[in-house]
Order: sequence, then structure tokens, then C-alpha cells
Amino acid sequence: MSGWATARRVGWAGVVLGGLAFFVAVPPLLVRTPVVPVVLGLAGAAAGAWALRAGERRIGWYGVAAGLAGLAGGIAATQSGEGNLERVVVWSALLAAMLRYATPLLFAALGGLFSERSGVINIGLEGMMLMGAFFGVWGADVTGTWVLGLVIGALAGGLLALVHAVFSVSLRADQIVSGTAINFLALGLTGYLVVDIYGEQGTPDNVSEVPDVTIPVLEDIPFVGDVLGQMNLLIWLGLLTALLTWVVVFRTPPGLRLRSAGENPLAAETAGVSPARVRYLAVTVSGMLAAVGGAYLSIGFVHSFTQNMTAGKGFIALAVLICGRWRPGAALAFALLFGFSTALAQRLPVFSPSAATLFQTLPYVITLIAVAGVIGRSIPPAALGRPLQK
Repeated sequence: MSGWATARRVGWAGVVLGGLAFFVAVPPLLVRTPVVPVVLGLAGAAAGAWALRAGERRIGWYGVAAGLAGLAGGIAATQSGEGNLERVVVWSALLAAMLRYATPLLFAALGGLFSERSGVINIGLEGMMLMGAFFGVWGADVTGTWVLGLVIGALAGGLLALVHAVFSVSLRADQIVSGTAINFLALGLTGYLVVDIYGEQGTPDNVSEVPDVTIPVLEDIPFVGDVLGQMNLLIWLGLLTALLTWVVVFRTPPGLRLRSAGENPLAAETAGVSPARVRYLAVTVSGMLAAVGGAYLSIGFVHSFTQNMTAGKGFIALAVLICGRWRPGAALAFALLFGFSTALAQRLPVFSPSAATLFQTLPYVITLIAVAGVIGRSIPPAALGRPLQK
């Protein structure tokens, strides 16, 4: 076995040891001495450091970060009361909540993947999610069915994305500035419309909602049934969309054209592909997928709309995309990571109600750490952010 392969295995062993450092101190094991998590955490960090010295930087940093995080979390858990730990660390409830919180991030990240694989930076994911959230509720209220609400929300997000495409592709404007303007436009427009249409009382309580799906076979399996037995339809649709995105982008001719427009548009044009047409279509699809993530928030999760209800989720989705290296599988993994951190943050106030607001920052802290490069550096498509040259 080569030294490179050995370094990777040692690095991943560090990740596992870091996870064990925290896991042994929480239910169901509940080890009460800090010695065990300290030893496991230090061993994980040491394994990651060894992998770093051997030349495996990405997995090595995984090991170091996991070892130190597991050590800190394990020590904190051993100093906490068993009753509080048993109330907070209910694995089935945490995993079910993880899927709920990860779903809007996943839809938006997959949407961003289409746009940025074509070469257009999409900072406007936040605004497109917000448009989907409002028009999803409005469409479900007007038509009486969540299906048309979802369609109307997706079309609203696609229309806003089309505006971004016009400025980014045809007018060759700065894509970051255009995306930022899209976010402000969506924030102002949805804020005005919700007050103008529904007044101070807000959206009605009887809006059609996306149903939950119960799977009898899974529902009867202990633990698994608590997590997967009854989930919202859009959660399943999000997982299916991740698979379909991988197939379309990496296993079909349209996906090849999409990637060629984002890597070398001049070569793509020489081969008969219109980079402008590809980018228009990709950005529009991006907005529709992000809007579905926003609609999940309003008619699938919260069952109402409030001003600025996305609260930065579009930016976290952008971080999910970057950390996932513009690949659907990795984006799903990071969406689940951020979803789990959000689910955990909702339960941490048990330890200190006065620090509840501080605990809510956990997903954003993890986002900063991930994007700052502790977990690894990502290489974007070569032509990302570059206007098309005529």
C-alpha cells in the first residue's frame, strides 16, 4: 500500500476517533470520566497531524478538527448532568430534525450547483428561496392545493433567477453585485406583498400543506422508524433530486455541455454549444430549485410565511455547495452536517436557557469554520464568475 493511501486511512481513523471521543460521553454509553474522551480526542488529532505531515492535507485537517472537537465536546458532556444529556441527545429525534433542517439547504445548494457549474456565481440563492417561500404560500392559498403552490413558488424563483441571468450573461454585469441586488429585491418585494395582501394578521392558518409520507415497513423498525418512518414528502424529493442531479450533471450529454460552459466556454462554443443559452437555462433551473427549498420552509415545515423567514439559509446553502466541491453527494453530506448542527442548537438551551440565543449561532459558526478552509479548500469551475467574451 502506498504512503498516500496510508496517510488517507490514518486521517480517516483520526476522524473516527474524534467522533468516538464525543459519542462515548453521551447517551447511550454515558462515560462519566473525562479521561476517555481526552485520550480518544488526542489520538484523533495526532492521527490527523500525522496524515498532514505525510502529505494528505484535506483528510489530515479532517482528523485534527474532529479530534479537537470531539475532545472538547466529550469533556463538556462528562461535566453535564445525565438528565440533561438524556433530554438533549435523543439520536432518533436529532436525526429526524437533521433531515428537516437540511432539506431547504439541499435544494438551494443543488440549485447553486447548476448555476455555478455553468460559470455563473449565484449569490442570489437567498432571495430566490424567499420568493419561493412567499409565492408557495400565496399559490397554495389562492389555488387551494399545495401542488400548485409549489409550482407557483418554483416559477417565481425561476423568474427572479432569469433577471439575474440577464444581468450576468447578456449585460455581463458583476455577478456578485447582481446576486446581492436580487437578494434585496426579493426581501423588499416579499415584505411588501405579505403586508399588502394579508395585512398585519399574516398568512392564514388553513393554507394547504405538503403532506408527510408514512412508510409502513420502515415505520415498524425500531429507531429507523422514528427517523424515516414518517417524513415530509419534500424531504424524500430532496434526496431524489440529489441523485438525479448527479446523473444529469455527470452522466448525460446536457450535463457535459453544462460543465463545459463553466470550465471553458470558448472551447464549448467551438464545439457547437451555446454557452449563453446553457447559462440562461442553468441559472433559471437554479432559481427554481432554490425556490422549492424556500417553499418547503413555508408550506412544508413552518406552514406560514413571515418576512425574511429564510434568515440566511441561502448563504449557508452557498457554503454547502462550496464545501461540497460543486458535487451533489458531497453537498448532501454538508447539508446534513449543517442540518444536524441546527437540530442540536435547538436542544442545547436545556443546559442554559439564558444562552439560548448564543446556541442558535452554532450553524453559522460551523459555516465560518468550513468556508475558512479548516475542512479543506475547494477548486471552483475554471470560468466561474467570468463574463462571456464575444
